[in-house]
Amino acid sequence: MSVSEALDMSVRVGGLVMRNPVGVASGAFGYGEEYESLVDIDALGALYTKAVTPEPRAGNPAPRLADTPAGMLNSIGLANPGLDSFVADKLPGLRARRCAVIVNVAGKTEGDYIRVVERLEAEDGIAGYEINVSCPNVAHGGLAFGTDPAQVERLVRAIRGAQGARSPRRPVIVKLTPNVADIASIAKAAEAGGADAVSCINTLVGMVIDVKARRTVLAMRTGGLSGPAVRPVGVACVYKASRAVSIPVIGLGGISDADDALQYLLAGAVAVQVGTALFARPETPSEILAGVRAFMEKEGVARVGDIRKMLA
Repeated sequence: MSVSEALDMSVRVGGLVMRNPVGVASGAFGYGEEYESLVDIDALGALYTKAVTPEPRAGNPAPRLADTPAGMLNSIGLANPGLDSFVADKLPGLRARRCAVIVNVAGKTEGDYIRVVERLEAEDGIAGYEINVSCPNVAHGGLAFGTDPAQVERLVRAIRGAQGARSPRRPVIVKLTPNVADIASIAKAAEAGGADAVSCINTLVGMVIDVKARRTVLAMRTGGLSGPAVRPVGVACVYKASRAVSIPVIGLGGISDADDALQYLLAGAVAVQVGTALFARPETPSEILAGVRAFMEKEGVARVGDIRKMLA
């Protein structure tokens, strides 16, 4: 057996074991079918699907993308075909994947999240849920769930209650927003509610203005900033969150190469997600996985989970 083959690249989140720490982020990879000819999807650790909401969503009006230095803004608005269409049209293809399929769940109210999870609990081919708590809670004046620790804990607890008696229980991963004063307190609230892991970060709020036209480039004025510009923020959030909770932390935000991913792993993440980089270079996840392996071989690290112990 070669040194590379002897490396333990597996990652455990709750009862789920992913074969390696490299996944593709929700929203950037669709449901996988769009990248089939470009990416060896089955070699991934996990595929995090585009968000699923109870009803179909057309998303925000155009324009909803804007370039920024070292990144991009998006205001897609969680466009998706809805729960019924996801089950009928998207899930059959996802069931054929050998990597872990994590469904990103979103909604406007607590009831929306519960409805999606209860329906999906009856379906096979799903390894876990990533709960997007950056959505506005309409029942509480539009405040995003993810900015209020009490709401996060209550929502996660309700989702846990909606999971029923399936065994083994599918892990619940709470995707945290960086648009808060203290991300550690939100991570602790997710853990208190019963989350198996947290992922951070979601996009930062940003705006681009066309100076000549004197108007915002995005129709919705603001959007979510992603790409290399946000990586230092994401690494810092993972560092803080991983030291505040005992559950695993999954890092994302501005990961374009193996060194970016290793920063997250050193900061305390057990796994990473690649998002915006996919638009320019779909081969990025496989290159990152190879780069992490090479780092482990060079440094004599046998288990990928031990990288976070190396930070001075």
